[in-house]
Amino acid sequence: MPPPADIVKVAIEWPGAFPKLMEIDQVSAYFYVLICIYMLKCVHMWSLVNHEYYALQHADSSNFYITEKAQNAQQLHERIQSSSMDAKLEALKDLASYSRDVTFAQEFINLDGISLLTQMVESGTDFGDMLSFTLTAFVELMDHGIVSWDTFSVAFIKKIASYVNKFAADISILQRSLAILESMVLNSHELYQKVAQEITIGQLIPHLQGTDQEIQTYTIAVINALFLKAPDDKRQEMANILAQKQLRAIILTNVIRAQRAINNEMAHQLYVLQVLTFNLLEDRMMTKMDPQDQAQRDIIFELRRIAFDAESEPNNSSGSIEKRKSMYTRDYKKLGFINHVNPAMDFTQTPPGMLALDNMLYFAKHHQDPYIRIVLENSSREDKHECPFGRSSIELTKMLCEILKVGELPSETCNDFHPMFFTHDRSFEEFFCICIQLLNKTWKEMRATSEDFNKVMQVVKEQIMRALTTKPSSLDQFKSKLQNLSYTEILKIRQSERMNQEDFQSRPILELKEKIQPEILELIKQQRLNRLVEGTCFRKLNSRRRQDKFWYCRLSPNHKVLHYGDLEESPQGEVPHDSLQDKLPVADIKAVVTGKDCPHMKEKGALKQNKEVLELAFSILYDSNGQLNFIAPDKHEYCIWTDGLNALLGKDMMSDLTRNDLDTLLNMEIKLRLLDLENIQIPDAPPPIPKEPSNYDFVYDCN
Repeated sequence: MPPPADIVKVAIEWPGAFPKLMEIDQVSAYFYVLICIYMLKCVHMWSLVNHEYYALQHADSSNFYITEKAQNAQQLHERIQSSSMDAKLEALKDLASYSRDVTFAQEFINLDGISLLTQMVESGTDFGDMLSFTLTAFVELMDHGIVSWDTFSVAFIKKIASYVNKFAADISILQRSLAILESMVLNSHELYQKVAQEITIGQLIPHLQGTDQEIQTYTIAVINALFLKAPDDKRQEMANILAQKQLRAIILTNVIRAQRAINNEMAHQLYVLQVLTFNLLEDRMMTKMDPQDQAQRDIIFELRRIAFDAESEPNNSSGSIEKRKSMYTRDYKKLGFINHVNPAMDFTQTPPGMLALDNMLYFAKHHQDPYIRIVLENSSREDKHECPFGRSSIELTKMLCEILKVGELPSETCNDFHPMFFTHDRSFEEFFCICIQLLNKTWKEMRATSEDFNKVMQVVKEQIMRALTTKPSSLDQFKSKLQNLSYTEILKIRQSERMNQEDFQSRPILELKEKIQPEILELIKQQRLNRLVEGTCFRKLNSRRRQDKFWYCRLSPNHKVLHYGDLEESPQGEVPHDSLQDKLPVADIKAVVTGKDCPHMKEKGALKQNKEVLELAFSILYDSNGQLNFIAPDKHEYCIWTDGLNALLGKDMMSDLTRNDLDTLLNMEIKLRLLDLENIQIPDAPPPIPKEPSNYDFVYDCN
């Protein structure tokens, strides 16, 4: 006879004694009441004294404690100071493992454990595995955010930096040292200054040339942290180093590896590096042109000279001042400026400010033939179809800044980097040069006039965005993608999308859709649940330090239980149920909340301001105060999990992904069912019912 469903068996083990297997009613008490029962039984079975110093610990790889105090903290504090090297090494191994548990960490830190570890590092007597476990324990303890980063000495920073500067250092020591330096820089301005004195980009570059992706990822993370905290003049200096051809080639190699290996953390760090590099343009973007500044006016004059007087020197102008002014006004009009008399006034709007003028000058100097062709081609037209180069360049620069989010802080979760921006030292300017030629081409294809300016800009933006979504690996490939996205092609794409949205709106088709919609929704529901059964690896976000910490969650095949637990590293495939130590019965789930309603979003003030993180956050609420908090790796996984959980609770699936899937599958099903009616117009109303026949003699008599 099977045991009752409300009885659980719990095994409790004491070293040197026989394990005890107990049956306990799980319905009659809350979780912590059960723990107290376990502890009392242990004290009685093994006659333990000072029972308040003992704790229950999971017997799996997590080593997490269940109760609130642990004598282990005191014991480990003593063991790591042992004179026996073997005993000390074993103690440091245990410390590195146990420090992931916040209860143990609090106890160990209260014993001044952090100071003990820093003294061990500063002494320089430990090396190899012993030093590796020491640094691992330090990283894990600091990850809980209990101790401030501002408390560490210069000697400790110098010692950690020395491990990074030694290229032949142990991989594990190097990895943890890089993680510590990143955290120091991100969490303390004072520590940033000290770290910046010890570590330069030149010293970090050799670590990018290796084959270990984790080391490369941590190295780029340190570069990003230094970049983010550096003053403006220092940032430009760092950007110049990063723009060197040799270093760009190394970074591009890492980009390709990240794409092949689907390394999300590497992709994120490359995205951050891309954003920080483009943010150097913010000052020029927000700087207005001073109409009285002669140096700035000379740039505009240089644009005119290259376009109309390419073979003459600017000082060879002849004629009266009034004649030259009249000539300049005519030329500035041909260049497409709004203010023909004083074009400097066109650059007083921010954004794009002086950045637009910088782009125009770069185009004129580095792509002189296309520049002259565009200007002369449009200045000689008399049919009101001329494309204003000046106005177009200003508006295009503003648009590109919006697309690339120039001036915005990097998202905590985004990894949307573009490989082509790592292939040129002046990638933004080259990007502009390609797009301004596209704009001129699209203008001609649309036969636009000045009244159509905004329409042209909308088409150009769509062309650029569609080309970027293909992730071209070089600027030439991006240019090739744009060639295939002519105005005619954009019209075809729009028409196709419009047909998918607006087609089949007649009453019979709508009735058919309504009839088959439940079947399609059931199909989507099963797909969502199947994805939950496969499970997902979630990354733990920490506002104090970015480090790879993962946990996995999956639904049991019978859809009754959620299995979850921590992982040492990101898995390559599915994680078996039996390796996940924690369970949550679906029947215990009370609600699923998202965004700002999530408990972990209310608690973390730093994350609360991050819109991207809010959009990926959801929580499962169970029992009275129980909660399971998630931050999805991307929007797709967020939709999969929120849909699946709502389906388990018998609620509607409301995500954007469900709406898109429903529309797609409905339209496909409708088209399949209507294949035989091709080229036959479906009436909006059903045909009239004919009159009854005068007799029914035509009915076949079966007898």
